[in-house]
This record gives sequence, C-alpha cells and structure tokens, in this order.
Amino acid sequence: MTAVMWFRRDLRLADLPALLAAARDDDADGEVLACYVLDPRLEASSGPRRLRYLYDALRDLQERLDGRLLITRGDPAARIPKLAKAVDASAVHVSDDFTPFGRRRDDRVRDALGDIDLVATGSPYLVSPGRVTKPDGSPYKVFTPFFSAWRKHGWRPPAESGPDCARWVDPSDVKGAKLVDVPDLDVELDVPAGEQAARKQWKQFLDDGVTGYADDRNRPDLAATSRMSAHLKFGAIHPRTMAADLGRGNGASAYLRELCFRDFYASVLHAWPRSVWWNFNSAFDAIEVDEGKDAEKAFEAWKAGRTGFPIVDAGMRQLAETGFMHNRVRMIVASFLVKDLHLPWQWGARWFLDQLVDGDMANNQHGWQWAAGCGTDAAPYFRVFNPTTQGTKFDPSGDYIRRWVPELADVPDVHKLDGDRPEGYPEPIVDHGHERAEALRRYSNLS
Repeated sequence: MTAVMWFRRDLRLADLPALLAAARDDDADGEVLACYVLDPRLEASSGPRRLRYLYDALRDLQERLDGRLLITRGDPAARIPKLAKAVDASAVHVSDDFTPFGRRRDDRVRDALGDIDLVATGSPYLVSPGRVTKPDGSPYKVFTPFFSAWRKHGWRPPAESGPDCARWVDPSDVKGAKLVDVPDLDVELDVPAGEQAARKQWKQFLDDGVTGYADDRNRPDLAATSRMSAHLKFGAIHPRTMAADLGRGNGASAYLRELCFRDFYASVLHAWPRSVWWNFNSAFDAIEVDEGKDAEKAFEAWKAGRTGFPIVDAGMRQLAETGFMHNRVRMIVASFLVKDLHLPWQWGARWFLDQLVDGDMANNQHGWQWAAGCGTDAAPYFRVFNPTTQGTKFDPSGDYIRRWVPELADVPDVHKLDGDRPEGYPEPIVDHGHERAEALRRYSNLS
C-alpha cells in the first residue's frame, strides 16, 4: 500500500507534520505519492500574480522531489479518490484547512474516499484555530486576551521532515493519473516563490531586518518588513520554523505578535465563517454606503491610484504593479475607500484578493473589517485616517510616494501640494474634512 501526501497550502518539505505522518504510515511502509490538484475554482478566483506564485512554488517543489510530484487538474473530490484507489492508498494525508472553502472541499473529498481515511496533521498556523479559547471554551473576539492565551498555550518545535524522509512514488507509474504540466504565466513577481526562496528571504530578514522591525515596520519608504507574507500564504515556510529562529529583543517580539494576528484572524474566521463576506458586527449591516455611477467612478479612481491623495495613490499603484502593498499603506487606502469614499469594504477586499500575491481570506477580510470598524478589535468608527497626515508621519521624506507616483518625482514636498500640482496629477477627488464629517454622521446613525 502507498500513503498519499496531498499538498495544498503547504508547498514545502521541511517542517511538514503531514509529510511525517505519511512517511510513518505503518500500512505504507514509507512509500508516499506526492500530489497536487489544480482546482479550476481556485484558479478562476485567483489573480495572475497569486497564480504565478503558486505555479513557481510547485515547480520548486517538483525540483526538490526530482520530478516526483504528481500534478493533475480537476475537482479534488473526484481526482483524489481516483489517485488513492490507483495506488491502493492506505490513507490520504493533508495539512488541515480551516477556511470555509477548505472545510467544504475536505468534507466532499472525505465522503468520496469512502473507506480510505483523510488524515489531517498540523496546519498552516502556529496554533490551529479552535485551540486557543476562553476558559468557558468560547472563541475570543478581541486580540489582546487572545495573544496572552496564545503565548501561554505555546506550540510544538519544528517537525523534522524533508525530501529524504519518504520513498517517493514515480508519477509515471500511477495508472490514469492524468498528469498536467505546471502552467507558465507571463507576469512577474517582485519576490521569488517557493520553499528555497522563502528560506533565503527569511535568513536575510533575520540578518538585516528583525532588529529594527519594531521601530521601522510602519515605514513604507524603508525596506523594514520581512516580505514573508506570500511565503506564509502558500506554506513555503511554516510560521513555527520562523518562531523558532526569532530569538529575543523588541524586533523579535513585535514580529511574533504579527504572527499571532495571523492565527487570530484564522481563528475568528473558523468560528464565524459568515464573516468572510459579512460584517462581523451585524449592526454595521445598516451602514449607509454610496451607490450608482458616481460611486463606481470613485472606485475606479481608487483602484487606478488617481485619487489626488499621494499616499493613497502610491499604495494603489504599488499594488497594481507588484501585487504587494505595505501593511501601513493597506490601512490608509482601506480607510480612504470606506470613510472618504463611503464605499462597501467588500469592494476593496475583493480587489485586494484579485491583486495581492499574499491574498489570504482570513487576513484580508478581517483586516478590511478592522479598517471599516465592523470587525473584531475594530478601529473605533470615529477614527478616520487623514491620508495627508498619515503620509507625513510614515513617509516623511516622500520617497515612497515619489517611487510609485512618478508625476511627483520632482516635487520638493509631496505632502503639501495645495493647488500647485504637476501636469497630469489629479486634484483630490474628495474633500477629506467634509467626508470625515459625513462618515461620522453615517456611523452615528447606527443603532
């Protein structure tokens, strides 16, 4: 018999508990079929850069397995049972998936497998959703007490898995496998994809960036973040590996806290799956939002980075050109969409998922709800980011803005354009002071 290792959001070989479980499957005696199913539903809902990362990471994994990664396409509920039966599988091993989509898919696969077990070991998180709860067993809604309980709970050391821990089945020996080549997309990534690239990037951050992370992480004009978000999204590295490397110090503590936020939002989405597209705080279902042609026109200006607010435009152009945006700027542009343009947060969340390489359903949706004031730990509704003030504070020299808004490259002070704007750069599409007051009026009407 053969154990099947079905890769999903865990495109690596190191620190992979599911792989160790497959390799140690008593009925399979160490023989493992590695496979990945390209799901047309996920391909259709992913932007081109996120797909490019996926495809490059699959190529990296295939290389590390000397070509012994079976890649097929179709509905996993049909493809996985056929593969399992073709190799007389002892079990199908996976890393657990806690997203609403993943849970529905796995239930369908489990039913289709019949007598063959779908064995979930480990997850993409330091602490899997549902394990950190209040004393009464209910899930946390607020980050700070979750963080405290999360640290007390702790996590296991990295798993000692790797390419040599199993005897890999040659995909060409699997009858009816319907092998497909990894697609090649004509889009570029600004960071390389896959496990080897993730390890290299992480080492560089530990060597050059973690010490100053606590002080500089909000500065988009500095190379002060880890750029590990896409690697975490696809599981090219496990956060447990990263936590084990962090050590001590303010920078390490601040970074660990960010890893906790990732676990927190995953836990919230697991406990309240409806919050993937609906307000976590249902009182906000009654918020007044703009509609019609003017709203759509404003939305298009926001997407194109043509709002006339430099920090907002810089962020949106960085997103369009690279598939990435600095986290501080994500908060600024989200606040602008919801509280200056009065548009639904779901519009922005959907655009981010289309554009971001690191588009993660839990982080993205609940980050947007934080900005809109309708989520867990939400920013108070009266907190409306002033884009000019935010730009001055976090991009004081204006270098970030000048990089992404070339019309402003020769402007001495990009934060004080007033009426003297370079040709081709738009006037502000709204008056921030007026729209702030309007946002507060709308929020105050909520019961």
